[in-house]
Amino acid sequence: MAIDHTETEPTHLAGKLNWLRAGVLGANDGIVSVAGLVMGVAGAQATKESLLIAGVAGLVAGALSMAGGEYVSVSTQADTERAALEAQNARLKANPDRERDALAEAYRQRGLSPLLAEQTAGELSNHNALAAHAETRLGIRHDEVTNAWAAAIASFVAFAIGASIPLVLMVLSPGSARVWATLIGVELALALTGYTSAHLGNASPARPVSRNMLVGTLAMGVTFLVGTAFAG
Repeated sequence: MAIDHTETEPTHLAGKLNWLRAGVLGANDGIVSVAGLVMGVAGAQATKESLLIAGVAGLVAGALSMAGGEYVSVSTQADTERAALEAQNARLKANPDRERDALAEAYRQRGLSPLLAEQTAGELSNHNALAAHAETRLGIRHDEVTNAWAAAIASFVAFAIGASIPLVLMVLSPGSARVWATLIGVELALALTGYTSAHLGNASPARPVSRNMLVGTLAMGVTFLVGTAFAG
């Protein structure tokens, strides 16, 4: 029986899409967080210098927070994956026949006939037993344990790119048009991230776009009112 290894391609593609989706969501967080921050400071009638300081501080603090949180989260996931792989490898060394039977049972539960399940389990076990058990029974690609540093850096960069949009708009726009220019620019950016996330998930964009824009509007509106209250 020939095993078609090309079916691993969708797994690679899914992994890339997950990273891209996480990047879009990180950028979205950066847009909303810093937009709310600079709108609040602008509502307090702050100077351009104060807006710049507050915006940059918010960008750096938010990006570091996102990166740190992602690093801790992914490190925990990676530790769990490594422990599961080590335990599975130990079981394979201790009783390979029993583990092969368990793998065949897993294929039977997925709909293969008993004979085909036995053949598939046997061939995959001879080729790379740990990989077969990891992917089929644990849901882990044994050669692709998540990299915590890559996740942290990606989160940092995505948040910083998103956060730079309201910051640049608020600081570089003329004083009289500063708030409106930021509001319009942020809404367009949120519409783009909402559309992109919907496209990556093969969903209709109308609801994610409107939801993104509504959340951004509420965040900016509330913080602007808070800043105005302090200025008064």
